[in-house]
Amino acid sequence: MSESRSLNFIEHIIEDDLRSGYKQNQLCFRFPPEPNGYLHIGHASAICLNFGLGLRYNAPVNLRFDDTNPAKEEQEFVDAIKKDVSWLGFQWANECYASDYFEQLYQWAVMFIEQGKAYVDSQSSEEIAAQKGTPSQAGTVSPYRERSVAENLSLFEQMKNGSCPEGSHVLRAKIDMSASNMLMRDPVMYRILHKSHHRTGDQWHIYPMYDWAHGESDYIEQVSHSFCTLEFLPHRELYDWFLDQIHEATQLRPKQREFARRNLSHTVVSKRKLMRLVQEGVVNGWDDPRMPTISGLRRRGYTPNAIRAFADSIGVAKRENLIDVAHLEFCAREDLNKITDRVMAVLDPVLLVLDNYPEDHTEWLTAENNPEDPNSGNREIPFSKYLWIERSDFKEEANRKFFRLSLDKEVRLKNGYIIKGESVVKDAHGAITEIHATYDPLSKSGTDTPEALRKVKGTIHWVSRDHALDAEVRLYDRLFSSAAPDADKDGDFLDHLNPNSLAVITAKVEPGLKTLEIGQPVQFQRTGYFVLDPDSKADALVFNRTVSLRDSWGKLDQD
Repeated sequence: MSESRSLNFIEHIIEDDLRSGYKQNQLCFRFPPEPNGYLHIGHASAICLNFGLGLRYNAPVNLRFDDTNPAKEEQEFVDAIKKDVSWLGFQWANECYASDYFEQLYQWAVMFIEQGKAYVDSQSSEEIAAQKGTPSQAGTVSPYRERSVAENLSLFEQMKNGSCPEGSHVLRAKIDMSASNMLMRDPVMYRILHKSHHRTGDQWHIYPMYDWAHGESDYIEQVSHSFCTLEFLPHRELYDWFLDQIHEATQLRPKQREFARRNLSHTVVSKRKLMRLVQEGVVNGWDDPRMPTISGLRRRGYTPNAIRAFADSIGVAKRENLIDVAHLEFCAREDLNKITDRVMAVLDPVLLVLDNYPEDHTEWLTAENNPEDPNSGNREIPFSKYLWIERSDFKEEANRKFFRLSLDKEVRLKNGYIIKGESVVKDAHGAITEIHATYDPLSKSGTDTPEALRKVKGTIHWVSRDHALDAEVRLYDRLFSSAAPDADKDGDFLDHLNPNSLAVITAKVEPGLKTLEIGQPVQFQRTGYFVLDPDSKADALVFNRTVSLRDSWGKLDQD
């Protein structure tokens, strides 16, 4: 591996292992999501970490589904996770499932019973929790801890065959009820669930707990390094204990190491809380563009490059911290600026009439698609007597610092002519309905005349009235007004919802946008980056705002 940049602490772990005896061809990583929901931005960082390590060390990375709880897991989530990982630009070496190993895990559990290392406990979950003690007080031994091997094997077989009701028994490892780490106080290995599994159907009535399945799945796949978030640090002792019981000298022994979560401001990533947002109708599904799910970010117009750049830039650390969502938005702007065509859209239209332009004439002006991309080419846009401009681009009476259109002042129409404000028409309530101006026919952009080269202080965008398309534009903003909505221990995180997280308007857009493909991003000049939403139809375009051109929240946070 090149050392042209400094290594993070996880890479130092790998490098140390390579120096101390690991072989390059023994390296193997994994990303192990549970298919009980949609992946979010936190998962994206873990995906980029593990698959990034695979790329740096030319090592395989497995996509392993931790599908050990059929009560919450569905094929829908499996398919969504695979789509998200692929969309981010990564390809897994093997598609694995914890359910692939149910038989092997069961056989090892039987071995544990035979060796006196596991027993069937018939206490209720409440009784088990009570007899585990507290961090400062040792637990008490279960009355079923000394069951005979024969009785344990018989009961475990009955559990497996579906003869026992849910909650009647569990299989526990026999470790140490006085251990300082409470996870080592005879942890549960199996529970009874009479639920149909999305892959194994009704074959099993017992399902392994995460701590039992996780390390053993790593061992079966010969994963060299199992990277988890920091909350799994106390689980490492149990991870190692389970491996101690099955590890053979000829096999690579996986090691678990932990890194800190990077929490994102103005959002929540708890699956339980995200589920509430969906179920209570706060958002319109898991892929709502305000959601921090990868599917929501994709629908909002974030690119894989932007998300990977975000993950790389925040790196990995040993301590948790809160990352400002403005940094993610910055990464989106950086990427979209390079790849998007600049188009014209008027979000709050008012009619501009050029009094001295021919009534029935249309000319086609040349516009550069993307000044950042010399290969993006040009396009032709229609220009006519009647144009839509932004209402905020005109003031009837303006001070010296207003550089857009006003009466008796000049401004340039983007890619077009210099115009001068002449008069306005108002309705009965005093609202401006028409702005009248005159244009200088010799001032056309791109021509080499003194009039065209004349400097004016402002340039505004526009759309020809008779050629414009109506488009629904969804102006998305941050879902929460608080930077840390789930930090409020005394209230509900929903109390911090941003009431202005979505505004829906009808805009006027240039006609060439009807050829856009779903998911294609564009820059609405002077406004922001937008993407064509899947709700669009040929005659009814729908655009989602990805991000504004500048961080409008930065100033608010400072005020």
